[in-house]
Amino acid sequence: MRGSGCCGVFGLVTLLAAACQDLPAGVTDAALPDAGSPDLSAGDADPQPADAPPSDAPLSDAGADTRSDSVDARTSFVAVTFNTGTSEGMNHDAPPDDGYSSSQAKLSDLYYGDGLAWTKAVTAAKAFFTQLDPDVVVFQEIFYAGDCPGIPQTAYKDFFCETWKLGDPTVAQHVLGAGWQVACHPGKPDKCAAVKKSFGAFRGCSTNFCLQGLEGYTIQGCGQGARVGRGNIDLVGGGELTLVNVHGSSGIAADDIKCREKQFEQVFKDLGDGAPGASGKRNLVLGDLNTDPGRMALLDKSAERFNDFVGPGQNFHFISDVGLLAKPTYAGLFNIDHVVSDVFKGSCWSAGVTPGHPDVIQAVYFDHKPLICTVQIPQP
Repeated sequence: MRGSGCCGVFGLVTLLAAACQDLPAGVTDAALPDAGSPDLSAGDADPQPADAPPSDAPLSDAGADTRSDSVDARTSFVAVTFNTGTSEGMNHDAPPDDGYSSSQAKLSDLYYGDGLAWTKAVTAAKAFFTQLDPDVVVFQEIFYAGDCPGIPQTAYKDFFCETWKLGDPTVAQHVLGAGWQVACHPGKPDKCAAVKKSFGAFRGCSTNFCLQGLEGYTIQGCGQGARVGRGNIDLVGGGELTLVNVHGSSGIAADDIKCREKQFEQVFKDLGDGAPGASGKRNLVLGDLNTDPGRMALLDKSAERFNDFVGPGQNFHFISDVGLLAKPTYAGLFNIDHVVSDVFKGSCWSAGVTPGHPDVIQAVYFDHKPLICTVQIPQP
């Protein structure tokens, strides 16, 4: 959101419109594509190209984390949700010059789905994750490098495709480095989850990269591909963790709100296979809801629907801060990126928002802030 301040219910609705769309206030959603998502309008076909990169090499311990703290002895782990997208609506030409202009923003929107692809931002994200050293990560709006062959080389300069070669890791693998396993949503390669191999492995994914390795299903009338993805992680120290990545539909039209309601029901009621998205116990649900359940429940039925499952008296609770007094982590006004669980507890901070934690990059690029949570493991 880039609009000026408003007041009253009308102002809140205007702000919600901008927040849900990741666009400047006043821009309508009807004429815009789902930002950051690949064009899958041709049907239900597998989006993986025939010459997809062979980065799904057999899973190995090469480059695995060798920290001395045994997973068996851990009492906590670090989880991150990061919408790594950008937007044309940001003030990219404002001083000082950070190297990313409105011209590059147009190329990003046209060819990269506004996912993480600008080389300088990719480098900054890699440095951020190297220093942070988390255990599980979920991404929304992260560019899938397998799409590079379909992008004209005139749009390569200063973007990830400029140096990427067939067989190289995709962006999610690149920013996390060796020792990670990455699995993405069916039909949505811009939404992925990752687990450090010293911490665990996705069940059913035997390689370092599984393009459609998470479970998920398209909701009819809500675009193509799964915006909710579930992965069961078998932990190195024993036991399991169900990780659910959610990226709610953008927009405030009635159909957009209804789609978010159905997506939240996929998380907590039925993923589409007759089982809840967050199945069993030991669930961690992370992602960009595209609504603020602590501030927008009176204006957005999807926020109200999320609160039907998460909060006092419910089976799930917020780990991330929520409510009118929570420090906003999106556009200085909202909390739309969240972490919730049924059994895990913990605390969170946000880069560029929480004091003492600088931004991932000093540039006008990311329109979300990463949310980092230290999650406590229940002890027997």
